[in-house]
Amino acid sequence: MSAEDVKAPREKLAEDGSSSVYSISDQLALEIDHPIRYRTCSWQKTTALLMSEYICLAILSFPWSFSVLGMVPGVIVTVLVAASVQYTSYTLWKFCMKHPEVRNVCDIGRIIFGGSDLAYNLTGIMFVLNNTFIQGLHCIVGAKLLNTLTNSSMCTIAFSAITAIICFVISLPRTLNQLGGLGAFSAVTMGIAVLLAVIFAGIQSHPAGFTGVAPLVTIGPGPGTDFVLGMSAFLNISYTFIGQIMLPSFIAEMKNPRDFPKALAAVTICEIVVFTLCGAIMYHFVGFQYMTAPAFGSLQPIYKKISFSFAIPTIIYLGSLYSSVTARFVFLHIYPKSHHAYSNTVQGWLAWSGIIAVTWVFAFIIAEIIPFFSDMLSLMSSLFDGWFGFIYWAMAYLILYPVSERWNGKRRTAETLLNYFLIAFGAYMTIAGTYVSIQSIINSYKASQVGSVFTCVSNAL
Repeated sequence: MSAEDVKAPREKLAEDGSSSVYSISDQLALEIDHPIRYRTCSWQKTTALLMSEYICLAILSFPWSFSVLGMVPGVIVTVLVAASVQYTSYTLWKFCMKHPEVRNVCDIGRIIFGGSDLAYNLTGIMFVLNNTFIQGLHCIVGAKLLNTLTNSSMCTIAFSAITAIICFVISLPRTLNQLGGLGAFSAVTMGIAVLLAVIFAGIQSHPAGFTGVAPLVTIGPGPGTDFVLGMSAFLNISYTFIGQIMLPSFIAEMKNPRDFPKALAAVTICEIVVFTLCGAIMYHFVGFQYMTAPAFGSLQPIYKKISFSFAIPTIIYLGSLYSSVTARFVFLHIYPKSHHAYSNTVQGWLAWSGIIAVTWVFAFIIAEIIPFFSDMLSLMSSLFDGWFGFIYWAMAYLILYPVSERWNGKRRTAETLLNYFLIAFGAYMTIAGTYVSIQSIINSYKASQVGSVFTCVSNAL
């Protein structure tokens, strides 16, 4: 087979009787002679990618969420959201195994909406927006980090731009396999950052901003918690867990996607332990009235700088990972069968680099328009996570189990009812969450808790 052209996919009947473009073995065969091959990830490297996606700075929003919800509700919400994500991710994997032609979440959108090109395009828009918003969050956090470590030595806009430029460079590798090693490193260093933050919260003499009043820790919701605050706390927790939008892209680059549940189980166990302990322990030592998001800001200056500095690899890498996945989606859409997609051509690399550059320009703009951490998390969670955390995968379940099978026996009936509930809950999360996020942003501006758009004012912790 010539490297100049990728053969047109063959229509093939899968073992379960479903029609797919071609099997995983066919995909591997098609790529074998190409300089750039996509199905190269082992389950261990996929685990590293998942760890790098989930062991991220958003973990440091859990103490704030616990302070709003209270210790017991915080733990309960954490465990329930983790269980729901584990279940829907497993459904997603089963769907990808039945449809090996799936390359990203947009392909799934097309299938679950009856082969609709409109659904594919709308899913693509949401997919790109979700990833670009996350890149924007990393511009915010990068500027926050640099302001904190340098005592605000430069304009915040400049620090945000520097972060975007560095992330652009790290985004350039063409396959996820090339990013796997860096992903493992970023997950480890972020784990160290979280561990140090927890330890420092316990050994410091008092939290940052201490007024002489002992830290307040409540079993139930904290003082003044209303619907807006409570929902924002839930959305912050949900955002950190819900990452299914990336999973089809990860599975599509695995050499043996049947091993994906191993990676999923390993990551879920780590998530529950790390997220719960971080939220509960830091809340216990810092208290309601001194809590910030991210919780690094609740530490005394020297402790804050030491622990925050270990988050640098994650800030750079994770934003780059989302940019890379977005670029791959757009790039393969432009060059679906061209040799530019699988060979090191000048045109291919120029197009790839240009797409990545555009994503970071838009990410930078978003970061300057919505320059605050917690509200950005809530807004992203409400806009996208209802769809990509619940609705899509419940609908995928309904495709996997047609009407004739959905009500066979008590277990299948209960699971079917659960998935109908997930669709309803995802819709509620989207509508109520968007209202809450917008209201919270309005409240933040009214309370002068953040600066204006495109401001040089320091956002240091």
